[in-house]
Amino acid sequence: MKKTLLVVDDERGIRESLKWIFKDGYEVVLAKDGREALLAIDDKSPSLVLLDILLPDINGLEILKRIKEQNKGLPVVMITATKTVKNAVKAMKLGADDYVVKPFDLEELRIIVQKALSTQELAKEVELLRSEVTRTYAFDNIIGKSKEMREIFRVVRQVADSKTTILVHGESGTGKELISRAIHHHSPRRNKPFITINCAAIPETLIESELFGHEKGAFTGAYERKIGRFEMAHTGSLFLDEIGELSPSTQAKILRFLEDRELTRVGGSKNIKVDVRLIAATNKRLEESIEGGTFREDLYYRINVVPIDVPPLRNRKGDIPLLVHHFMKKFHRENGRGPGKISKDAMDLLVGYDWPGNVRELENLIERVMALSTAETITPEDLPVTVRENVRISRLKDAVLWGEISLIKAIEEFERDIIIDGMKRANYVQSQAAARLGISRRILKYKLDKLRIDLHDKSSQSET
Repeated sequence: MKKTLLVVDDERGIRESLKWIFKDGYEVVLAKDGREALLAIDDKSPSLVLLDILLPDINGLEILKRIKEQNKGLPVVMITATKTVKNAVKAMKLGADDYVVKPFDLEELRIIVQKALSTQELAKEVELLRSEVTRTYAFDNIIGKSKEMREIFRVVRQVADSKTTILVHGESGTGKELISRAIHHHSPRRNKPFITINCAAIPETLIESELFGHEKGAFTGAYERKIGRFEMAHTGSLFLDEIGELSPSTQAKILRFLEDRELTRVGGSKNIKVDVRLIAATNKRLEESIEGGTFREDLYYRINVVPIDVPPLRNRKGDIPLLVHHFMKKFHRENGRGPGKISKDAMDLLVGYDWPGNVRELENLIERVMALSTAETITPEDLPVTVRENVRISRLKDAVLWGEISLIKAIEEFERDIIIDGMKRANYVQSQAAARLGISRRILKYKLDKLRIDLHDKSSQSET
């Protein structure tokens, strides 16, 4: 679909010339004065306006002003005579994207129009990305209605507008970075940098340079000056993931920065003022690290001004169905395929599983199921064996601990399930099943009889 150009000029020759120049690549709309121009903008919604400064009814600068008041993103290129170049400069100050002087060079005019339209497209993309980021890190998009998650949302809302340093604690995969980004994107720094660094992923010999930067020649291989993450995050937020992995010497430098809000690059002598909000995260209990002598107590109190403890997924089972449906919709939207429903039995298995990898593990599982399944509904058979078996073991354990069945009965049930599964995987051939289970065929036969495992409809496939 062609973009629409609106040409506004009181000289008919100019209007017709511009229409002829752009007719192949654009839909060109003409207006001979300011009144027609304003009507055409409302009616045709042009992509760009070529606007003469001298018009018979309304001054071009006034038209420009009205355009920018109604649609700031609409590109306007001013057309001016040599004697009114000063007015063109005024127009640039009012928001015009560029100007051309009569008589204009045709190729130069084409380039100016293309550049203005490209700038507009880029601005739209930036705004779209910004709105997408805002939606992604809105509190509503951090899934959870459990009491623990509601408390986290309350704290985050309270501290987002402040400069307070925050320490987020939680197991790997619980969403510590997602919560940290939400804090940033709901703060006055939302349009400023959000810089992250995983302290556990950087070798100790390089971490100081990564954080604080270095000067050229500071050490072997430092061929040019490097800006560190603290400087990159100036006026924004710095997220230090796994801060508990830092060496004591690096901890001391971070403490000094938090006290003075100044840093010195490695190999440098100049103190550099940096305005940054620090958000730290850890999967360790730093109190234990302090007792073990691996984390500084004074730094701990500097970063633990507002603690946020993210619970593991196994402690907020009620959030699992919400997360499952959220991830199903997400991957269906991204891939245009996958089941739209999940059976009650499959959901019960997901809720019963302990999720050692937390939300990240659940997300990966749903992505895999959505990619591989061609059915309309996710069933237990679509879930990994580890999930199905672990849930069975967990339920047996709970039944024993709650006194519902004896330990001996639970062991028998567990043994029964394993043997039946082993027989199925061996296509009910007993010698192969015994080999899979690591027992002799004689012992397998004994256990089949003892546990009263009936293979009547498969006996013809078994070895005698």
